[in-house]
Amino acid sequence: MLRSYIAFDVETTGLNPLENEIIEIGALKVRDGKVAERFMEFIHPQEPISPSITDLTGITNEMVAEARPRKAVVSNFLDFCEDDVLVGHNVTFDYSFMKSSAVRDGMDFEKMGIDTLKIAKKVHKDLDSKSLGRLCEYYHIENRSAHRAYHDALATAKLYQTLAHYFEAEDPRLFQPFQLTYKIRKPQPATPKQISFLTSLIRKKGVIIEWDPATISRSEASRLIDGLLKG
Repeated sequence: MLRSYIAFDVETTGLNPLENEIIEIGALKVRDGKVAERFMEFIHPQEPISPSITDLTGITNEMVAEARPRKAVVSNFLDFCEDDVLVGHNVTFDYSFMKSSAVRDGMDFEKMGIDTLKIAKKVHKDLDSKSLGRLCEYYHIENRSAHRAYHDALATAKLYQTLAHYFEAEDPRLFQPFQLTYKIRKPQPATPKQISFLTSLIRKKGVIIEWDPATISRSEASRLIDGLLKG
């Protein structure tokens, strides 16, 4: 079992790292088996949080209204990670959002990882669900605020240690860190028509939105326009 690692989790506005955003990062730095540091921070999204995401996570638009922008928070998180292995439940999902977010702002994020979901699928084929909630229930791991990033990260760290205790000796390869990968498709830039329309909408609505006409993608512009038209 690794004695030093980063357990982390992100909450997002959707499931697609190229179209949706991170709204919260939660992580804990484990040193010699104990929590040495914590990372908990909201990110101010470029689009409003939908009611369905608020229902799932409990995170409201008011909670992220004063949060720092993506680049600042992600940069701090990358520093927090140092050279550690990342531990997550379905870690590729969280990594894909972190990788996409980092690359958008000119930062790199190459990591080794351990996936407790991958382990659970191998050692608990009998369980009806391998979700973090179901596994925490199975092992009596308390998670007071499920679907909040830090609490899910802490629950994942406890799950990892529990799974390693019971199963690593019989299948050590299953617990070896692997290279995390996510291939980012290059987004198409927004069209001049989109930029013009978005600029007009922002002025008309009198809202403040952080965006850069030089770098905004076609899909990002469409989401912002849709959000402003619905608002």
